[in-house]
Order: sequence, then structure tokens, then C-alpha cells
Amino acid sequence: MTLTLHQDSFRLAQAFTISRGSRTHAHVLSVEISRDGATGWGECVPYARYGESLASVADQIRALPAEITREALQDLLKPGAARNAVDCALWDWEAKKTGIPAWKLAGVSEPQPTEITYTLSLDTPERMEEEARKHAWRPLLKIKLGTPDDMPRLEAVRRGAPATRIIVDANEGWTAEVYTDLAPHLLRLGVALVEQPLPASEDGMLGEIARPLPVCADESVHDRHSLAHLKGKYDLVNIKLDKTGGLTEALALRREAEAAGFGIMVGCMVGSSLAMAPAMLIAQHAPYVDLDAPLLLAEDRAAPMKTEGAILYPAAPALWG
Repeated sequence: MTLTLHQDSFRLAQAFTISRGSRTHAHVLSVEISRDGATGWGECVPYARYGESLASVADQIRALPAEITREALQDLLKPGAARNAVDCALWDWEAKKTGIPAWKLAGVSEPQPTEITYTLSLDTPERMEEEARKHAWRPLLKIKLGTPDDMPRLEAVRRGAPATRIIVDANEGWTAEVYTDLAPHLLRLGVALVEQPLPASEDGMLGEIARPLPVCADESVHDRHSLAHLKGKYDLVNIKLDKTGGLTEALALRREAEAAGFGIMVGCMVGSSLAMAPAMLIAQHAPYVDLDAPLLLAEDRAAPMKTEGAILYPAAPALWG
């Protein structure tokens, strides 16, 4: 088996800002695995929030044994970006080698075109209202907040998109006091869901304060081992392959999360269509699908995933799976 790493950079259509910082490019690590005449591809986005960098993730991957299998990989690397890229490349390799689509290999239904959210990044109220008005035709907007001064932003987005359903993502940016103060206004403005309002290290407070609208775990959930700590605090979990460490664990996490009574959101880091393609296998029939990263890019892979309005189409085999 030959494993090759590629550092790729994709320019964003505009700067993307959350409560932790801003970016103008998606810097990703791509894994190419070749064996027995077939080649598989995977992509990850190392995330500093989890102590990852392009260099550290590349080092983890280079340390793997030469003939790695998907089963062995689950024990050799912890959940995270490095395992994700290799895991997805191995799924793609198997699909290309056998001629069997990855969804059949995974034992799930064939992916269908899926409605996705569109994310408005953190900005001034005026700019966020302008962006909301531009995208008010979309059925679902996700807005990045997470500062002590978010009410003007939220009001501005609702003015710009009066009929659109809204998800608010604080990215751990609020305190319990700020969230408690904001919650009635979130309800008043018709917010459907709040994502990770408190820091993961302080989310125990969610079990003690009122939760008048559904709360989704993001930074607080990585893999199946996270679920036991979420009961009584969250109503949904956001499954991202860069957190679970690949499609293999993501499939298992979705099954166990649903069995435990959690709703499902399927999300992503800011990456290319190659990173979204395997996530479509777990996105089917999820109430919230936040795989809009390709919409945020000014440039993408050679065979990008197709979008039509708010609908994302499954990847062509030339891209993945």
C-alpha cells in the first residue's frame, strides 16, 4: 500500500468568522491510498480547538503501519482529523477496488439529494442583515454568534430573513448567564435550535438551567464515548467526521445517539467537497444537515459536489465512494 499526503488550500468566497477567529482559506490535508490498482481519497481539516495542526496530523498519519486496515485504524489513532482522512480514504479505496458503492459497503441507504443549511459568519449587525436578506430564500440559515453583544446581530438577521428557520451556533462563546438572558429572545425570534451555547468544559450548567428550546452538542461530542456525558444537557448531537475520526465511527455514533434518544445534526469543518462526500452517508433523513462548506468556497475539487438551490447532491464516484 502506498499512502501519500497532500496539503491543499482552497480560497473562500469571503472571510468566514466564528467566535474563535476568522479565515480566508480552507487549509486541508488530503490522503491518497493506492493498492492493488485502486486509489482512494480522504480529506481532513485539522482544528486548533482540538490541539491539531497540519503538521501534527501529518505526523500521526506517517506513523501508521504500511498495510493499515480500516479495522486496525480505529485502535491505532484516536478520534480526530488524522483518523478521519485515512478512514475515508480506505472506504473510497474499497469502493473503487470492489466496484461496490461505499453506501452499500456501509449497509446504509443510497444517499439522496438533501436540503442543507447555509451559514452566515459572525460580523457586524449591518453586514449580517445584508447577508441574511441575500439568502432569505433559503429554508434554513445557521448564524454564528458567541459574543456578549449578540442581540443586535440576531435581530438584524431576523429582519433580513423574516420567514427563514434559524439555527444559532455560539461555538462555546456564551456563559450560562448570557444564554439564560438570551433564551427568551431566541424563542421570540423563532430560533429553532441553539448549538453549543456554553464551553464544553462548563456545559454541566445546561443540566441546571432552563432549556426552553432544543440544544445541540458540538464541541461536547466526538464519538460514542461522549454520549453518556450529554444526557440531561443536550437534545441533539452534531456529528462531524473530523471529530469522530472518520465514517466508521460516525455511522456507529449515529446509531447509538438515536437509540439513546438524541436528534441528529450532521455538520462539517470548512473543507472541500471531498470532505462532504462521506458525510452524506450519515446525513440521510437527519433533521439538520449542515454540509454547506462547498458553498463557502471560491474554488473546490475538480469534480465538486453539485448544489441546486438549498439542495446538495451526493458525490459522483469520480470524487469519492
